[in-house]
Amino acid sequence: MRKPKKLINDKNVVAREQFEGFVAAMQIDLEPISQFTCAIRKAPLNGKVAVFTGGGAGHEPMYGGYVGEGLADAVAIGDVFAAPTPDAIFETAMALNAENGVVFIYGNYAGDNMNFDIAAELLEDEGVRTHTVRVNDDVISAPMDNQKERRGIAGALFVLKIAGAAAARGDSFEQVVAAAEYALKRTSSIGVALGPCAIPRNDEFNFQIADDEIEVGMGLHGEPGVGKSPLSSADDVVLDVMSKLEHEAGLQAGDEVAVLVNNLGASTQMELLIANRTVHRFLNEKRVTVVDNLIGGYCTSLEMSGWSISLLKLDDQLKSLYQAPCQSFALRK
Repeated sequence: MRKPKKLINDKNVVAREQFEGFVAAMQIDLEPISQFTCAIRKAPLNGKVAVFTGGGAGHEPMYGGYVGEGLADAVAIGDVFAAPTPDAIFETAMALNAENGVVFIYGNYAGDNMNFDIAAELLEDEGVRTHTVRVNDDVISAPMDNQKERRGIAGALFVLKIAGAAAARGDSFEQVVAAAEYALKRTSSIGVALGPCAIPRNDEFNFQIADDEIEVGMGLHGEPGVGKSPLSSADDVVLDVMSKLEHEAGLQAGDEVAVLVNNLGASTQMELLIANRTVHRFLNEKRVTVVDNLIGGYCTSLEMSGWSISLLKLDDQLKSLYQAPCQSFALRK
């Protein structure tokens, strides 16, 4: 059986070393927080509401790649597939000097929920106002009537973009929260896995998928989806995914969307573009307009093979925020 293979140094410090590489690339704009794999923007908030994101390493460029102008102001990164600690989150948030509050935006996972909640309580004790937006865009992971149990995947990018733009234009704390939550309600994602990933410290893959199978709805850490199915054509798989997303988003003729075709790690650009072709054909047939189209590795899962598709259903309010300028390691507009 094939074993995982990675070009790394010490498997116990990969999260730290990748973070150091990230900060080196963004040293003009970012200030690392001592002792933690966390960073804040060097640019002062100047009264702006702070947007704070974070989660486990292994999903690069999520989450650190979206710290920048018009996006997040801070990030806390944990070990591979592990939440950042409450202390790391707290110290990073305190370093922001966010007099008008901190809005946390991160994926809906138990460890992240617990640690960010603890940090939020500590911040409130210090007089820092906080609000949490748990991204749960993975529509396969739980039914509509149990959305609080849904996982967060690549659609977090859309929520961060909208919240960051609202904060950058000077919106109030309540307005930034409302914009983030509104964007989340209109974001839907589904992932398809073709091959597994392996945490660097392990000698085995997290899960197995047969050569002639795929799994629709698999989570970023190998959480099960709706079940395995035979490997078929790209068109068949994309059309199945888009049909589910259309139903979830309630798409109608005349709607406008932003589309993200996201590489989970090891898929080729060719595969992403083929998938994107079918996404557009589906939406064109439904007379839904694609306002923006992102293609590439925006939220990965180490070397997992596969992709996810995310839709943000736009209206005038969201379109204005989505099209606002931003600049970070992984996203520029």
